[in-house]
Order: sequence, then C-alpha cells, then structure tokens
Amino acid sequence: MVFSDLFFLFVFLPAFVVLYRLARFIDNRLDHDRLHCHHPAANAVLVVFSLLFYAWGEPVYVFLMLAAVLVNFFAGKVIASASRHRKAALWTGVVANVAILGTFKYTGFFAQTLSDIGLDVAVPQIALPIGISFYIFQSVSYLVDVYRGEAPAQRNFFNLLLYISMFPQLIAGPIVRYGSVAAEINSRHASAQDVSDGVFRFLIGLGKKVIIANQFSEIADQFLKTDLSNLSTAGAWVGIVAFTFQIYFDFSGYSDMAIGIGRCLGFHFCENFNHPYCSRTITEFWRRWHMSLGSFFRDYVYIPLGGNRAHQFLNILAVWFLTGMWHGASWNFIIWGLYFGVIVMVEKFAVLPYAGRIPRPVLHLYALLLIVIGWGIFYFDDMGSMGCFFGSFFGFQGAGWDFTVESAIFDHFWLWLTAIAFCMPLRKTVASLPARIAGEGSTAGAAVSVTSRVVLSVVILIVSVALLIGATNNAFLYTRF
Repeated sequence: MVFSDLFFLFVFLPAFVVLYRLARFIDNRLDHDRLHCHHPAANAVLVVFSLLFYAWGEPVYVFLMLAAVLVNFFAGKVIASASRHRKAALWTGVVANVAILGTFKYTGFFAQTLSDIGLDVAVPQIALPIGISFYIFQSVSYLVDVYRGEAPAQRNFFNLLLYISMFPQLIAGPIVRYGSVAAEINSRHASAQDVSDGVFRFLIGLGKKVIIANQFSEIADQFLKTDLSNLSTAGAWVGIVAFTFQIYFDFSGYSDMAIGIGRCLGFHFCENFNHPYCSRTITEFWRRWHMSLGSFFRDYVYIPLGGNRAHQFLNILAVWFLTGMWHGASWNFIIWGLYFGVIVMVEKFAVLPYAGRIPRPVLHLYALLLIVIGWGIFYFDDMGSMGCFFGSFFGFQGAGWDFTVESAIFDHFWLWLTAIAFCMPLRKTVASLPARIAGEGSTAGAAVSVTSRVVLSVVILIVSVALLIGATNNAFLYTRF
C-alpha cells in the first residue's frame, strides 16, 4: 500500500482517523480519571494499522519485522543496564540487524558477483522486503542512542514496535532517530494548528507525487526505457532531466506526506529535503538531499571511524561506499556512491576554498551537471545500458535532436516550468503572500491565508484523485530501497 493510492486515501486513512480519534477519546477519559498517563489505546490503534499497512503487500515479512523488533527490544534492555555485557549486547544487536539486511538485500548480489567471476555458486532468488533498509537503520539508531545515553531504553515491547513500524514513515523514511521521538511515543499532543499544518503538508506531498513526479516518470520512461542505441543526445538529456525531477518530487513528496501524517498524530519527524537542486556544490547538495540518511552516516559511521581527525579520506570513501550499497544491491549504486564520494573529496581542496571567488551561476551549473550525471549512473543497473546512455548523453552516438524531444518539451511546457519553480524555496513566500497583501497580523489577513490554504488543498486533492483514477505508474521510487 502506498500513500498516493485511492484505497489508502478513501478507505485506510479515514478508518484509521476514526478509530484513532476514538482511542484518543478513551485515553483522555482514562487520564481524567487518573488511571493512566499515556496513550495506550491510541498507540494500540497506531500499531495495528501500521502492521496492516505493511502486511497489505507482503504479509509474511511482518514476522521478519516483529523478529527484528524483538531482538532490538532485549538488546536495548541489556544495553541500558549497568552490566559489563552492555557493549556485547550493542554489537550483538547491530550485527543481528546488519545480518537481516544483508541476507535479504545483498545475498543474491554477492552470489551473482561470485558466479560472474567463474565460481560455481547458486544465486538465490530472495525477495526484498519493502522498507527494510529504513526500519533496520532506525533499529540501529535505537541501540546506539541507548548505548550513548542519548535516549532511554524502551521498557514496553509494543512501544518499540510502534517506533519501528509506524506506517507514516515505515517504507520510505525519513529515517527517524529514536531519540527524536522517544518522548512523543507516550507523551504527545496534536493541536488544531498541528493538524491543519499536517494535513496541508500531506496534500502538498500528494501533489508533488501525483501531479508532478508521476508525469515526469512517463517522460523519463519514454526516453530511458527504450532502445538506447537509437537514443538521441537531446533525448538522453530530456530523459535524465525528467528523471531528475521525478526522483526529487517523488521522494520529497513521500517525505512531506510522512511528516504531515506524523504532525497530525503529534510526532515531529525530521526534515528530509531542503531544496537540494539550489545547491552550488555537491557537498552542499548532500546536506540538502535525504538529510536523514546523511546525518545517520555522519553520526553512526563517519564520526566513529574518526571523522576529520584521522584517515579522513578513507572515512569519506567508506561512507559513500555504504551510501551506494544502502540504495541497492547493484554495481551501479556502488559506482554512484563512490562517484559522489570522490567529488566531495576533490571539492574540499579544489572548489570549497575558492567558492567565494566563483560566480554563483557557474557553481549552480557545475553542481547541476554533476547531479544529473549522477542520476544517470543511479538509473541504469545494467552496465551496457548505462554505456549506451552516456554515449548519447555526451554526443558520441545517435542524432542530436528529434521530434520526440520537441514533443516532450512543448507538450509538457507548464509541467517543466512548475517543476523548476517548486525546486526553488518559493513555498513559504507564496504561502505568506495572501496574508501580506491583505495585511499581516490582521483578521482579514488570517482569513485570506486560511481561505487560500483550503482552496489550494481542495484543488490539489481533486486534481490528484482525477489523475489517480486509472493510473498505472504510481509506486514510490524509494520503496524499493
């Protein structure tokens, strides 16, 4: 099940809201009677719906997730104790999590690699559980945060299950640190403003996904899922730029929807994107793109390895190798990760010290070109197809221009303009414009602001539903990681 699905929007989500509100009413009555001080009923509803959400597509893998939570629950309790076994428990828990991820995500890849070099190794066909990379990383963050004393160990198994299985961010992030939501599991409050902001954020994400990303996926597929030997240079550029927009609006749209639902429930998830295509360097790009993953590797891999203090280059390469591996069990992801790792290292000496002397437009073009090339590596898991694509991309093969390119640009002219505009930090300015025109702080200004929000929300919902009827290409890209 995905957020941008009619069943989720009009069956699953309304049913959850009704039962969750009923559970909150029960919890409030119990609080009033001084019997409880937490949210047991609401948390129970959230856990049940989270498990249903995950089991909708892959019922058997719910048991894998439950087993992982059980391992982390007992490991966390030992880590929180004052015993001399707490470090052993940490390593046992981390190794168990990595083993689960490695078994289901990388066994086939390593077996295939050994087979390709001539060894007689059977290649197992193991299906990848949806969202396993995200919930395993959250499990690791839980164990490490407890070990460092940055968060208390969870004494209630179902509360830890809630943290790891919470459906708003379960299958595609953001990667929520345990320490950032530990207190909110049992003590949270969603005001009317939280609910209003959360619903609006959810609908913005829905619009990003359905109205923009899904349309760009059709353009990208038109050029990149075809006979690449006949791909024109212009077709290669249009196809990969379309994918550049698709992956941003797809993934940031999911993050917006997850953050929005969490806000409605009283959870404050971390931001995951900050207009990454406005970056002037690749270093800056990776501070703005998938920020929860970047901060995870920084805090749990890069700094423990020594950070900037020792073996900095090796630490950077290790982080970027793991970043590539995290995205998928394929050589193109490893190449993609190391590609950016090398660029980040080069920038430390050749770009960042002189960035103030280089015109900003030049830096923006430099960053965008390297980003687009990176997405070309990311897109093709077949090395032959990647070679054909870059042959056309750099003008070594194929025609320079064709009618298909012209059609893709001019038939979707407003889509391209909309995507470019929404890649820029214009949302806050546009959102505050009606109130400023009517008078900021005034009653009229507030009314205009609320009215414009409601109108925009209704328009996004109507257009999205219209596009979702009969849609065939609606999966989120990052659910496969």
